[in-house]
Amino acid sequence: RYISPQVYKSIFSGQKDVIIHTERKKLTIFFSDIQNFTATTERLQPELITQLLNEYFTEMSVIAHEHGGTIDKFIGDAMLIFFDDPETKGDRADAQACLRMAWNMQRRLVELNAKWRASGIEHPFKSRIGINSGYCNVGNFGSADRMDYTIIGAEANLAARLQAIAEPGGIVISYETFALVSDIITAHALPPITMKGISREVVPYSVDSIVDGSTGKSGVVMERMPGLDFYLDPSVVKLSDAERIRSVLKDALASLEKSNINLAT
Repeated sequence: RYISPQVYKSIFSGQKDVIIHTERKKLTIFFSDIQNFTATTERLQPELITQLLNEYFTEMSVIAHEHGGTIDKFIGDAMLIFFDDPETKGDRADAQACLRMAWNMQRRLVELNAKWRASGIEHPFKSRIGINSGYCNVGNFGSADRMDYTIIGAEANLAARLQAIAEPGGIVISYETFALVSDIITAHALPPITMKGISREVVPYSVDSIVDGSTGKSGVVMERMPGLDFYLDPSVVKLSDAERIRSVLKDALASLEKSNINLAT
């Protein structure tokens, strides 16, 4: 319960020695953070925040394990997960597993928010996700009697930086990750960024959708792009709410048409 299943397995199977030792590997690194978490803690009681955060981490951890991610640590309301160590299916397969994981996490959080709003929580969580692929030092850091299996390096820090520029509910990836996952996603480029410790200029990509059909239940429609944040799961819509949903969608289409006419004139 205190270490990820992959690290536990590698230690107790004898694959990894419990000594201070690291190696340099190419990893795909995931970093997520909850938007305005400090403000949320000020609105809600500590007991409720603890309950929500633990439920959030539990649900996200289940998804991470399903996709083979190694959960490094929880940092307050943030999560650090990496792929390609100690188990790997190859750079491309691991990067794509990470993207599918991230997409399913955002979709699951939408579902959790609906549940929490129904219980009276007006402003639940929205997370931002950053993903980067690059070389890090991975292994046991610490002392002879207390160590952590973790990653260190500028490429890991870049994942956190990409998270910081993501829209709430969004996923931003580096070009290095984009090159590995471009056949399963649609995405648009963001303005280049620079970062201390990274010599190259980084071109971030905001993920709009997963296109390979492997990330969820049949019938679920989810789309994100500038000006649109849409999620619909017909399987959970009540019959009494269906007409209201149709009306909202018609109003949205009318608003879009009106906006296009105004732009044209």
